[in-house]
Amino acid sequence: MTIETSDCDWLTRERFFALPSLLKTELGPIPLIGRGKVRDLYAVRVADEDALLLVATDRISAFDHVLASGIPGKGKILTQISLFWFDLLSDIVPNHLITADVSQFPAELQPFADQLEGRSMLVKRAQMFPVECVARGYLAGSGWKEYKSAGTVCGIALPVGLQDGSRLPQPIFTPATKSQDGQHDENISFEATESVIGAEDAAELRRLTLALYAKAAAHAEARGLILADTKFEFGRTSHGILLGDEALTPDSSRFWDKALWKPGGAQPSFDKQFVRDYLEDIRWNKQAPAPALPDDVVERTQAKYLEAFRLLTGRDLKV
Repeated sequence: MTIETSDCDWLTRERFFALPSLLKTELGPIPLIGRGKVRDLYAVRVADEDALLLVATDRISAFDHVLASGIPGKGKILTQISLFWFDLLSDIVPNHLITADVSQFPAELQPFADQLEGRSMLVKRAQMFPVECVARGYLAGSGWKEYKSAGTVCGIALPVGLQDGSRLPQPIFTPATKSQDGQHDENISFEATESVIGAEDAAELRRLTLALYAKAAAHAEARGLILADTKFEFGRTSHGILLGDEALTPDSSRFWDKALWKPGGAQPSFDKQFVRDYLEDIRWNKQAPAPALPDDVVERTQAKYLEAFRLLTGRDLKV
């Protein structure tokens, strides 16, 4: 099936596009831990235990800068995609979700329900591993760049003759260090991962990452999509390792239209490519302050996120 923009639910798109973008949450006395490129993170207490509130805003970043414009509803789309995957993959590894039902949030959060509805998750607090766990089933992005120069990805030797977008003989685990300054993460070898977190944990995170990728990729393919690569974040509680952060959204994963896949160049993807293309077209110098986006770029980007949600989950997003 070839996926066209006209396949989208236009009513849902119009309703979303009419909404203002939520670029920053304000939760009064609730302790703010920090603001990432997309999510605002708050400290809360649940049943006398420390927990976290993750709120996905409508911010969008490109070239390591948060842009002046948001994508209406993007935070809701990302949250609902993550919830779908947390449920589907829970047989492989537990995740950090406590609840995404705002009515079940602590009483002190109820006055802010309008900001939180559909875009927030109450999650367990965990000691996060300081590595990004990346699975690649196809050659693209930084993996393609390394392969062109060295024939490897994160030190893993690959067959000669692969192209940009080629399917790999088998999925590979290619970890990266977590950036501390908001800039690019750095790919590292498995041996370097062992030195950072220990051999036993490194082996377990590799096993979990590839198992999650295999199940998610099979589901995506059945829905007409290729999951080229994705990244996971894991943490540890007193009960063991769990999956944290988000899961398999267009912000953390590379989804391609299976019907349009053709190795030999960049593939059309379900992400913010319209944003990157626009910024390149206007020759932005990639220095702060980041520019705003015209309405047509916002709408086309939003449509891609909505399309990804509908294709992956088989349902329309509730506004």
